[in-house]
Amino acid sequence: MDGHFVPNLTLGAPIVKSLRQHSAAFFDCHLMVSNPAQWVQDFSKAGADMYTFHLEAAVAAAQGGQEGELSTSEPHPAVLDLCKQVRDAGMYVGIAIRPATPVETLFPYLEKGLLDMVLILTVIPGFGGQKYMQDAAQKCRVLRDKYPELQIEVDGGLDPSTVSHAASMGANVIVAGTAIFGAPDAGVAIKQLREAVDSAAAAAAGQAAA
Repeated sequence: MDGHFVPNLTLGAPIVKSLRQHSAAFFDCHLMVSNPAQWVQDFSKAGADMYTFHLEAAVAAAQGGQEGELSTSEPHPAVLDLCKQVRDAGMYVGIAIRPATPVETLFPYLEKGLLDMVLILTVIPGFGGQKYMQDAAQKCRVLRDKYPELQIEVDGGLDPSTVSHAASMGANVIVAGTAIFGAPDAGVAIKQLREAVDSAAAAAAGQAAA
């Protein structure tokens, strides 16, 4: 978060670099910044595995900071270029969209096979502890039906009471902050979230086989 694209300021590449010295975990970095192209090399050098940027920000940066209508049929040249930059830097490519952004705006990039993951925001990005937006999560169902093998991540308001809904919509990657760090036992909270996703995936597999 850069304090501009969203009104908060949080972790940057130096934190990723410091953590990488102590962990071989997969670092999925969600950039809520106005100019995502600016930080590609920094995060690559720091040890990030996945670089997930906002579609809205990438297009706006190419238009002098002005957000406009996003195409549902043609990929934006600046986004194509950014995907290539991320890939060339040795990271996986993810694109995030805010709750108000139509899911169809992702199709031009998915059809070209450019994305390793899509991130659906189920809160207004910028602050933790917000309420989960079920309507936004419906985008996961559209994506899962159209792209059965896609990695679909959901971020925002996920806790033991909402994760089952997100998973049932097709999300298979869950981001949780408050639900884990605010829980009496973080290990139990993580186990509950993981089990909900695994259960939904097993149910979907059973329906596909029937």
